[in-house]
Amino acid sequence: MPELGSVRKPRRGWKIAGVAAFVLAIGAGGVGAATATSWLPENPASATVPTVAAPTTPPATPVELALEPKQGTVSYNPAVPVVAQVQAGTIHSAILKETETGATTDGELSDGGRKWVSGSALAFNTDYTFSVTTMDDNGTLETQASTFSTVPAANEADMWMYPANGSTVGVAQPLEFHFSEPVANKDAVEKAIRITSATGQKGAFHWYSDTMARYRAASYWPANTALKVDIKLFGVDYGNGQIGNFNKTNTINIGDKVVMEADASAKVVHIFINDKLARTFLASMGDERFPSAAGFLVLTADKQRFATFDAATIGLKPGDPAYYGKLKVEYATRLANSGIFIHLAAPVAIPYLGKVNLSHGCIGLDREGASWVFNNMRPGDLVHTVGTGHPTNTIAPTDGFGDWNIPFARYANK
Repeated sequence: MPELGSVRKPRRGWKIAGVAAFVLAIGAGGVGAATATSWLPENPASATVPTVAAPTTPPATPVELALEPKQGTVSYNPAVPVVAQVQAGTIHSAILKETETGATTDGELSDGGRKWVSGSALAFNTDYTFSVTTMDDNGTLETQASTFSTVPAANEADMWMYPANGSTVGVAQPLEFHFSEPVANKDAVEKAIRITSATGQKGAFHWYSDTMARYRAASYWPANTALKVDIKLFGVDYGNGQIGNFNKTNTINIGDKVVMEADASAKVVHIFINDKLARTFLASMGDERFPSAAGFLVLTADKQRFATFDAATIGLKPGDPAYYGKLKVEYATRLANSGIFIHLAAPVAIPYLGKVNLSHGCIGLDREGASWVFNNMRPGDLVHTVGTGHPTNTIAPTDGFGDWNIPFARYANK
């Protein structure tokens, strides 16, 4: 079979060559070079990369800022708080300052940072700048500034009170309030003045004019106690754009209950201290032409160790039998603005004390009596005059303090 053997040799050589070619192929390019390329990863440069959308911020709810007072406001009441408030977002900062000086007014945030309110009163007659920075839900800041001015000096209303803070007065002393401007809103002013007595006495105001009012209780103040007068007039509208300018608390001390009972018919005075008779003095009071005022009078603060009475001040002229020219007196304690005093009787009247009424309406005493009253009785002590023959001839309420001649029901009815 030599033919068969010669045929197989070439086939074996081809097989070896095929294997060698396969090995070379592996050496040159690896297995992958000798086979199909479908199983290889794609070329990164030619691959499609998925697109990722950039994160987006939803639009913030617009911040709505409300300011009080509004831009350009004039005559703003300095007692009314300044307010900033937002409906969305928060208040990042608020600065309230005097435009001229830069002095700031404190304030406080509340309602989760959505409201700012000033914490102290403003000044009268002053320009202010109010700058508020808000922040929306996305953290964006925005600043708004407004300007306004407070009540001008021409509309600033004051008040003073008698007796003064810390004074000691008698049990019959009404409290008197004088206002620098006419008061139209009387109820508002009365509510702003609170009077408290040691026993809780209730009293009432009585307005004698638009600029003067008094306050008393139905009965005398309790002896040896104190009254607290809490005045909260700052920012109170008196009316007609006039605004109260202060708050203050006064204390008025009440001394002993001292009452002089002056009897014109008996020509004598009895002085009671805390309802016990303390002194009795003979007196000379008003004559028939000039009778002493009846009813209740209250000692004023006017005391003159030496005084001169001028007859012309009560309408007397030379030639009139009652004319006395200019008379020097001692220990003069005033009861009424019209010229009623307790004083040392004139020398010519001393022999007639307790016998004849010779005065022009005053209460004349001897030196002991006049000096005792001068040194021991004080403003607010009471004089009750009887026996004049003219019981309705009382002093006018504002001729001194004639308040106690008005029944309390009528007094409290303004």
